[in-house]
Amino acid sequence: MSKRKQFLESVHHEHVQDFLNFIRLHKDGADPFDLAEVLPELQRSQRQELWERQLKLLQHSLTAHPPERWITGAEEDAGDMEVEISEEQIQTMAVIEGVTIVSTVSVDILQENDNYTSLLECAQTLNCIESALPLSHTPLQQAIHWLFECWWRRDLKGKEDLGWTAFLVCLENTVTLEKPVSELRRLCTLREVLLSVDFASERGQQVIDPLLQCFFRPSHIKQEEGKRFLAFLFSWNDNFIRMIHETIKNQLQFFPKTLSVHVAEIYFRAWRKASGSFLEEIESTCIQDLMQHAMLLHRNSPVHSKVRQILTYFHKQKFREGVDEMLHRLYKPILWKALKATNAEVRASATLLFTEAFPIHDPSMSSEMVDQAVQKQLDLLFALLDDPQPLVRSSAVLGVCSVLARCWEVIPSTVITDLLEKLILQLANDTSSPDVRCSVFMCMSIILDNSLSHPLMEKLLPALKSSLHDSSEKVRVAFVGMLLKIKAVRAAKFWKVCSLEHLLARLEIDSPPVSKRIVNLLFNSFFPVNQPETVWCERCVTLIQTNPGAARKFYQHAYLYTAPANIVKLMLVIRKCLNVCIQNAGDDELASSNKENSTMLEDVLSVQDTASMASLLEILVILWKSVQKSLMANQEAFKYTTSKFASVLPQYLKIFQEERCKAPLILLASLLPASSVPALRSKVMSHLRSLKAGTAVTAYSQSVECLCSWGQISHIVELIENWLVEAIPVRVQGDEDTSGKVHFDGLEESKPDLGLEYLDYVLLHPKTRDCLFTLPLDQIRPLHKALDKWKSLLFSSLSGAEVSVAVTETALRAFIFHGRLCIHLQHKYPEEREFLKSLEHSVSWVEERVLPFLASSSSEQQLSLSRKTVESCLTVCKDVLRVSVGDGDFRDHLLQHVASVLQTEKGYMCIPPVLALLTEVAQGCLSHKPEEDQEDQLSLTIRILTNIFQKVVEIIAHRLRKDKEEGQELCCSSEEALYDFLLVTKFTTERSEFITGVFSSLCAAVIIDISRTLQKISHVEEVLTPESVNDLPPLSNTILKVILRSPAVTRFFLSEMSSSIESEAIDSITQWAAVTHILTIIKQSDAFIVELKEIALSVRRQIQNYYNITAENSDNIQRTLYESTVRMLNDILNQCQQPNI
Repeated sequence: MSKRKQFLESVHHEHVQDFLNFIRLHKDGADPFDLAEVLPELQRSQRQELWERQLKLLQHSLTAHPPERWITGAEEDAGDMEVEISEEQIQTMAVIEGVTIVSTVSVDILQENDNYTSLLECAQTLNCIESALPLSHTPLQQAIHWLFECWWRRDLKGKEDLGWTAFLVCLENTVTLEKPVSELRRLCTLREVLLSVDFASERGQQVIDPLLQCFFRPSHIKQEEGKRFLAFLFSWNDNFIRMIHETIKNQLQFFPKTLSVHVAEIYFRAWRKASGSFLEEIESTCIQDLMQHAMLLHRNSPVHSKVRQILTYFHKQKFREGVDEMLHRLYKPILWKALKATNAEVRASATLLFTEAFPIHDPSMSSEMVDQAVQKQLDLLFALLDDPQPLVRSSAVLGVCSVLARCWEVIPSTVITDLLEKLILQLANDTSSPDVRCSVFMCMSIILDNSLSHPLMEKLLPALKSSLHDSSEKVRVAFVGMLLKIKAVRAAKFWKVCSLEHLLARLEIDSPPVSKRIVNLLFNSFFPVNQPETVWCERCVTLIQTNPGAARKFYQHAYLYTAPANIVKLMLVIRKCLNVCIQNAGDDELASSNKENSTMLEDVLSVQDTASMASLLEILVILWKSVQKSLMANQEAFKYTTSKFASVLPQYLKIFQEERCKAPLILLASLLPASSVPALRSKVMSHLRSLKAGTAVTAYSQSVECLCSWGQISHIVELIENWLVEAIPVRVQGDEDTSGKVHFDGLEESKPDLGLEYLDYVLLHPKTRDCLFTLPLDQIRPLHKALDKWKSLLFSSLSGAEVSVAVTETALRAFIFHGRLCIHLQHKYPEEREFLKSLEHSVSWVEERVLPFLASSSSEQQLSLSRKTVESCLTVCKDVLRVSVGDGDFRDHLLQHVASVLQTEKGYMCIPPVLALLTEVAQGCLSHKPEEDQEDQLSLTIRILTNIFQKVVEIIAHRLRKDKEEGQELCCSSEEALYDFLLVTKFTTERSEFITGVFSSLCAAVIIDISRTLQKISHVEEVLTPESVNDLPPLSNTILKVILRSPAVTRFFLSEMSSSIESEAIDSITQWAAVTHILTIIKQSDAFIVELKEIALSVRRQIQNYYNITAENSDNIQRTLYESTVRMLNDILNQCQQPNI
């Protein structure tokens, strides 16, 4: 019996094992049995018999072991219990698989006259059970789906149901899989299935959400098959088109810009393939809607730029058939109106669309009508360039430039010239808007991309030369960008547009964004890397002699446009040039050891030309610093370069004695290893010792940095410490009378002021500061102690000893530097509290020795010095908290100190630094969540802080009553510090007691201050409504001015005022009038309408209790206050009732 006959006989429930064995042979690639070869050889009757037999086999297997008895994936995964799958189920799954394979092969070999009713029944049966298959049989499920897909492709009977199942599965997979590329291809081939489903049917409604989810997926939108499928969805139903469009609009804000182009392509494909009602729906619902949104959306909307991108895609398809007609038809009812809208932003957006789509016309019109339409649009371009709003003019500039670039060949030459002259001669000098001027230069690059524009542009562009010196940086950036474009496209010689002299002058003084572009523009001129290195040096010298400042800037940015190796080569050729100059000066010693040949620069340079020599040395340092990291990464190049310069540096120092040359030489030395210049170290230290106090920073900065780079900062520290120790005053031995005379040791040799200047420079600059704190602590501690000892001199001066003003100032500076050094050391060594304790000791010293002099009984000199000392101490302590170096104990110690300061007679003089310190305490308390065991202590600290702040407000108020002029000065000096303190409340959410304490103090202070002023009124004519905060008394003026600077702070203040009103703490008509004065000032801002209305209503209810005042004499001041208060409340409530336009 042949294999075919055997296989046909095996398709029976009594020969199941034989059937399954044939299926295994088919799946085994090594076995010659292949159903794809066997089935085509069967006769038609045999094929029909095969399908009938396999249908019966499938039905028998499903009857014997129906799906209800199958163990599903959920049962397989249930707990830790092992679930045994029966042999019956295994065999049933195998039969289903075999039937599926035979059916799939059969679909491929079906012939025209075959009766495949039984095969269809098999497929329908599989369709009924495929969803019930266990999870472990996913491959079988996929095979069944493939059968259905093949069925759909062959266009066989019953394809609708089978194709629908395959379509749903593919759709689900494309939405859920991370890489759905293959499923997308299958879905695209099955897309016609959707057309067989009614949109309103149950199936249609079932598939809407998954289909719309496809528009969320970038993988669908980017892939070619995905685009094809998504564009096809527009042809399912008119209502679905609207749903698609709304979905895309909602998602646009989350799409990256790169995805918007793909979305545009989907819209365009859908439009190209649509017809009839679908075409009308796409045009009106989608494209025209996008057009309207592109005009009406705010420019800062996250969607606006993406809508523009979609329309830009359509505009770029104008060469396609039908696009011009469609754009003309859809733009006609909306674009021309938008170009004349009253809103400038709408006009600007419409301008961009109009110029992008230009010319907008219907190709079916006659040529005369087209010409007329285009002429009108050209006239409109001129009108838009004259728009009164800069935003519209800027958009018109961009649009006109893009039109000229695209349509140069078809626009009349006279119109082109007129448009360019308007841009270059008028709008490039638009004094009303730098944005317009900037747009002109940025958009010129668009025109320059069209080579046909170059002859005319070459004639017109020189008129723009003065724009290099525009007052706006962005305009200068755009102008140089235009010059770069001119150079790149070779439209003209850029130096004919703007002379080299002007470019160098701008390079010297301009900001990095401009100067870097100028360097790029001039780079090939002054650093021609394709020419010999000697030419580089010649160009360098030329640049120096033309403009030395520009030369320094040029080489500062040169590394951006060439390789580090070229920078090093230039450094070496400059070195060679300097050596030649020294040789030519007749230095025989150097000439005998240096055999370089002279160059043509001999005629230009000489050692006596100090300016050129200094500039070359400065450029050497600039070049080295620009490639320092690259050099350090290449040790071989670094060693070679350093050896070359180390060998000539001593001679340079000997020859170039001028001050201007010494500075770059010292900096050059700092770039070399210390071992390569051993003799120079002592010279640098001698230079630092020889300077005098008050010397300019530039005189010692290079030397300090040089020693730091060599790792010799310990010598600087030792020098500063020695000067401080030597200069500390000592009493004459045995002189213990009350004369208080003080003598000084070594003041003539020591220079403590200069030492403090060195220390200031070291601490101020990150590089030197980091170098300082790499030293062991034992090398820094002596300096710390030396600074601490100067406190005794401060006390001596306060005590009336004969100490000069200069020495006293030095002592005060030493006290400040002691605190600064403590902060850095505590940050460096946070494990111990050594330096925090030192600061605490200084604070205690101020309390004991300095605060007693902060009194009116002290002399003017004592009062001034004590005030400076206390303020310096407070400032240092504030910095400790600001950099998070202090702990809770230190913070509490500071609060005690602040309380002591405020209790002194003249403590009010220190209120501004006190407020600054309280700000940092509050920030530290409120910005970190405390541990559970620290909660009580933190609450106590906040209460103390609140009480101190209340004391500050009381002191200011008291000072205003005692001495109004001095109190006003105190208010002015405290304003910024008070504002910073109140800003801390913006970040407070959990500490309501802090907000309540602070704002209750402020609220009470303002109400009492205003009410006291009102109580002093002696005539009814003096009862006035305040028009601004300046009409209030000084304290209220200051507090409200500060509060109103922040909306959040103002709301806290209003909340506390509302609480005060409800608490019945206000008990007089003058106080209610004061409240109304405050509300009248705040109402000038429209941001607090809800709060003001609520408070004003409460106040109106409360003041009704004072209505009996109106029954008294008409000249009564209380009555006048009442009536004024009622009027102000009515004004406030009327304003709150008005709609917010």
